[in-house]
Amino acid sequence: MATEGGGKEMNEIKTQFTTREGLYKLLPHSEYSRPNRVPFNSQGSNPVRVSFVNLNDQSGNGDRLCFNVGRELYFYIYKGVRKAADLSKPIDKRIYKGTQPTCHDFNHLTATAESVSLLVGFSAGQVQLIDPIKKETSKLFNEERLIDKSRVTCVKWVPGSESLFLVAHSSGNMYLYNVEHTCGTTAPHYQLLKQGESFAVHTCKSKSTRNPLLKWTVGEGALNEFAFSPDGKFLACVSQDGFLRVFNFDSVELHGTMKSYFGGLLCVCWSPDGKYIVTGGEDDLVTVWSFVDCRVIARGHGHKSWVSVVAFDPYTTSVEEGDPMEFSGSDEDFQDLLHFGRDRANSTQSRLSKRNSTDSRPVSVTYRFGSVGQDTQLCLWDLTEDILFPHQPLSRARTHTNVMNATSPPAGSNGNSVTTPGNCAPPPLPRSNSLPHSAVSNAGSKSSVMDGAIASGVSKFATLSLHDRKERHHEKDHKRNHSMGHISSKSSDKLNLVTKTKTDPAKTLGTPLCPRMEDVPLLEPLICKKIAHERLTVLIFLEDCIVTACQEGFICTWGRPGKVGSLSSPSQASSSGGTVV
Repeated sequence: MATEGGGKEMNEIKTQFTTREGLYKLLPHSEYSRPNRVPFNSQGSNPVRVSFVNLNDQSGNGDRLCFNVGRELYFYIYKGVRKAADLSKPIDKRIYKGTQPTCHDFNHLTATAESVSLLVGFSAGQVQLIDPIKKETSKLFNEERLIDKSRVTCVKWVPGSESLFLVAHSSGNMYLYNVEHTCGTTAPHYQLLKQGESFAVHTCKSKSTRNPLLKWTVGEGALNEFAFSPDGKFLACVSQDGFLRVFNFDSVELHGTMKSYFGGLLCVCWSPDGKYIVTGGEDDLVTVWSFVDCRVIARGHGHKSWVSVVAFDPYTTSVEEGDPMEFSGSDEDFQDLLHFGRDRANSTQSRLSKRNSTDSRPVSVTYRFGSVGQDTQLCLWDLTEDILFPHQPLSRARTHTNVMNATSPPAGSNGNSVTTPGNCAPPPLPRSNSLPHSAVSNAGSKSSVMDGAIASGVSKFATLSLHDRKERHHEKDHKRNHSMGHISSKSSDKLNLVTKTKTDPAKTLGTPLCPRMEDVPLLEPLICKKIAHERLTVLIFLEDCIVTACQEGFICTWGRPGKVGSLSSPSQASSSGGTVV
């Protein structure tokens, strides 16, 4: 089970844990923090976040690390499991006044040993473009806060683009920017481009092209996080209203939705092949959603408080191949698989694609993902074939999958021939009897909404190929409220343009949008360990380690089994306390 022992041992911080792969071990000398290593007083501050980039330099030490702590932003060479951290020599350090950095993202496409483009979002709504190698600040977007005055919750470069980036705010709005364009000196005027169930997209009306190129209004309340699919064609958004919404990014079509068990959804991630999405939030659960079938296929319960980060581990996702088969799809379909600009998981991705592109089942796959939460615990989960394909006989060897209450899960197509973000075959989505909406056919193929509306500002969208996509309409019982009556709504009365359906929030429970707990398999974590004193805010899987961070401002490196060598420790190396499991 997830925990061992009781009493005092339960509250001790773990410094190692064991899974089927072997022993994961905390490397105290590889801990990054502010140079004085003093725990940060995190009261009232924004979450600590970490971003990585690999500069592909010839030294073999091309990893760079960026993290924010309070009003400070640091940029270091990341030495990982190889050498101890030297905190006395940050490449760049910035201290901000009047605002705090909240999130950041590197452009992996343009990064070199001499220059790197880093976007930083702030609590007052601005977005800064900086080069921490050249120590330059090139541009500031939304400087006068005329576009949005609320906190930036998530910022990411559009995959495959050198100039486009997307910014989400706690207002519930998202904005598409181009670094080549300026922001206006007055508040932007918008015209409606596309409207659907609980979302609206506007273009910016101006004589010359300026930022923002697009404004998305999604759901109610804060838009807490978004994530692009591995191929960059789809966008998954999670909001304070408890909904996951998945869009075709290029055509601005709503692909599918899901509702949390209760409360807001805080985090989201895609499987390496784009077939599954995992969310976490205020219901203390991790929820696995099938992109193909547009339905919840499992929930995981291990956390004792809100889940702050979910992430798939592409290096531990196991694929067992059977007979050789042809690989369907081009190499280009997978060039944007990893967020860290690495090709290290290409073999896993290729084998996953084989698994998804065949109607037979010669390839067996187990997905590994992790989660961290405000309960200071790290959980690791395995998503196995008895959950992915419940019509097959259940394996007796799956010791960490609880399917007691899932003897008759919702039926649905395995969808192996269906277009997914990791398997770009042209057939349209089939109708599944478990989908929360019906598929309505449109004659002919859709052209991209963006092509005509903002062609001058979004020329880079040519890199994001467009699929024929069937238009989808959700049933009228689609809600955007918190599903349980005792959860207070944090939604705001903003844009009346967004379609609203006023129905009893409890009616979502028991529908495909939000199945009852007994209607889907309940996963148990492989491990569930307390690894910090303060709430955890970061979980990143790298090839030779796992990186976590807590609100005190300590970024920890956990060496993978067999990847830990002897570290040379500088005199100021950390002596993080903890107990061995």
